[in-house]
Formats: sequence, structure tokens, C-alpha cells
Amino acid sequence: MAQYLKRGKSASMKADDDANVRRIVEEILTDIEKRGDAAVRELSVKFDKWDRKDFRLTDAEIRDCLAQLSNRDINDIKFAQKQVRNFAEHQRAALKDLEVETLPGIVLGHKNIPVNSVGCYVPGGKYPLLASAHMSVITAKVAGVQNVITCAPPFNGKPAPAIVAAQHLAGADTIYCLGGVQAIGAMALGTETLTAVDMLVGPGNAFVAEAKRQLYGRVGIDLFAGPTETLVIADESSDGEICATDLLGQAEHGPNSPAVLLTNSEKLARDTMAEVTRLLGILPTASIASKAWEDYGEVIVCDSYEEMVKVADEIASEHVQVMTKDPDYFLNNMTNYGALFLGQRTNVSFGDKVIGTNHTLPTKKAARYTGGLWVGKFLKTCTYQRVLTDEASAMIGEYCSRLCMLEGFVGHAEQANIRVRRYGRKNVPYGVAAE
Repeated sequence: MAQYLKRGKSASMKADDDANVRRIVEEILTDIEKRGDAAVRELSVKFDKWDRKDFRLTDAEIRDCLAQLSNRDINDIKFAQKQVRNFAEHQRAALKDLEVETLPGIVLGHKNIPVNSVGCYVPGGKYPLLASAHMSVITAKVAGVQNVITCAPPFNGKPAPAIVAAQHLAGADTIYCLGGVQAIGAMALGTETLTAVDMLVGPGNAFVAEAKRQLYGRVGIDLFAGPTETLVIADESSDGEICATDLLGQAEHGPNSPAVLLTNSEKLARDTMAEVTRLLGILPTASIASKAWEDYGEVIVCDSYEEMVKVADEIASEHVQVMTKDPDYFLNNMTNYGALFLGQRTNVSFGDKVIGTNHTLPTKKAARYTGGLWVGKFLKTCTYQRVLTDEASAMIGEYCSRLCMLEGFVGHAEQANIRVRRYGRKNVPYGVAAE
């Protein structure tokens, strides 16, 4: 039976936190819908201390941001973007349009049609998270999206040069320096100066995730990508230092970022907790990571790999770092996760920044029913049908007519019957199933 050596906040405390976030976000979105640009501007001043008449960056501002970066910085961004684009292009190539004759004279098919306009949120209030620009903008563009806009908050009172460079180099059509719920609301609802998009993508804090949740339906979203979660699965072949490093490396995202160790070794569990304490004494971001570890950190000891899989699937974590003798066991048996990082040679940071897989991933157990952001998220798989012969229309019409009458849909049946009369037998009366 799984033994918890450390637990985070209780479920009821987390529910209270979520309820407060829902209330705040609902009020903000209502204000934006009523007052448009005026509300967005006031919210930007309130939350980001950032005020300007037009939040869209000019070409000159974009060039200035690029000029502030070194050649190495630019080349590193381009290297990361090349990896993301390469994997996205392979994913796109795997998605084929389809047309098939399923019965003589009956042709069915589907087309993968890109969404027309997408708003990409790039978080950057605490840290300039330029990697999120790669993940959203490049993937949308590879999918074929024509209009991609981006929003990122100011960093230290101005547009973050690295984020702006990443957005521009990734191919964003329009770049705004605007953050938080006000950015999400403006992109989804539209204002006097910002045309509403068809879809929102990108990670963010709890407020950004909640805003996307409340707006879903009015616009499409990629998934619910809230505060970062990490699960480290390890056995005695690993050690406390690397486990603690991988836990805290993600806990520094924010004070509500869950970091969980799942192991079948009590010794490793206790070594890891000791290493966490040691590293928090020297980690520059310890003020954030320590709060996340205190409130959301957990250490769970299981009896076997089988039990570890069961618990891991119940947690359904965004990131799952597997450092065991047989990491493929978890690849072959786990079903609920955002992304797997298999073996000690890789880690979540590789996925976050540079290796090529997408880092916008499901949180809060959404991994039970969805994967992460990828090219397919930007494509609508739309079906079509074509009937080539009179005989095929009359044949399928007779089946359709009888099935419609079983349901009591006389009008539906007549849609079939008129085709049976025109293309097949002529004596099918109105409101009677074709025999």
C-alpha cells in the first residue's frame, strides 16, 4: 500500500483556492466584455504597472528588442525553434486528408483545416518564458494558421527582449505586450483595438488557466494548462540529489506548483527529502520553490512498479520524470500523463526549453482525457460526403428512411424518400418509410 511520507495542502484547501480564483477571473472577464480597452488598460496598470495607449508593439520596438540580445542569444533561440519546428513538421506530415469509397458510389472523406486565427499567451511576469513562444507560435504556423497574435506581460516594466525576439522569430503576425487575465480576455472577447481570435493557446498561472476555462466555448482552447506539475518516479537506481534537483527545478515555477516523488525505496525517499532541504538553502529561487514544496510537495513510497503505475495514473501529472532501472515499463503501462521523460539523461527542463517536444501540457488531472499542445490542436478534421450514382443514393436512402422512422423523424425520412423517388423506386409516399 502506498505510504505518504509528506503531503501537501488538503483537497478542501485547494478547492477554496480554486473558488477564489474563479470569482476573481469571472469579475475581470465581465469587466473586459463591458468596457473593452478601458478595462484592459486599467487591469494592466493594476496588475503589471504597465500603461500605454496601444499595447501592440511597433516594428521599431521589435527591432530594438532583438538588438538588445547577443548573437549567441539569437542563435540559441533559433536552435531551440528549429527543434520545435522539426518535430512539429513530422507531426503535421503524419496527419493526412482522407477520401475513400466505402460502398459502390458512396465517397466519404475528411480534410484537416487549420483554425483561421489564434491567440498565443506567453507567460513572463516572474520569468521571461520565451520558450512558450516557440511552442505555440511555431506549432500554429506549421499547422497552417494564417493569423497568429501573441500576448506576453511586461518584464521589469518593459517588453522582455528575449520573449519579443522569440515571438518575432517564431513568426507571430502581431505582438502585444499585455499579460494576465486581461490579455486572455482581450484576445477572446475582442476590444476596440484587438480583434477577437478563434482559439487561445499557451500555459499560464492559475488565473490564466481559469480564464481559458471560463471562455471555452466562445473560443477554442488548447487545453487546461495551469501551474506547472512534476512527478518524479524513481527507484534505488537513482539518488536523492538528482531527484531533489528535478523536483525543485519545476517547483520554482510558482508557489502552487505540485512536485511529487513516487518511489519504491524508502531510503531514496528520505534521501531526497534531505537533499531538498539542502538545496533550498542555496537555490536562488528558493523563496518560490520552498513555498511550492511546503504546500504542494508530496513523497509517496509504493511496494512495486505496478503500484507506482497505479498511483501515477491517479495523479495524472503534467510532467513525469522516470528514473528507474526499467523506464520503458512506465512508457508501456502508464496511461495518464502530459509528457514522459525517460531515464536520467533527460529531464523536464529539456522538454521545457529546447529538445523539440511541446511544453504546453495538461494539468489538474486533464491528462486523463487529453494530451499536450501539438499541430493537431490547430486543425479541424472536417468530414464530407459525396454520392456518385443514382443507385447508391436510392440504396442508402432506403436504409436512412427506415432508421429515421424508427426514431419518429418524419421530416428526416422524407429527405431520404425524395431521393429514393427521384433516383430509384417512384412509389414512396410522403411520411412512410421506404420498404
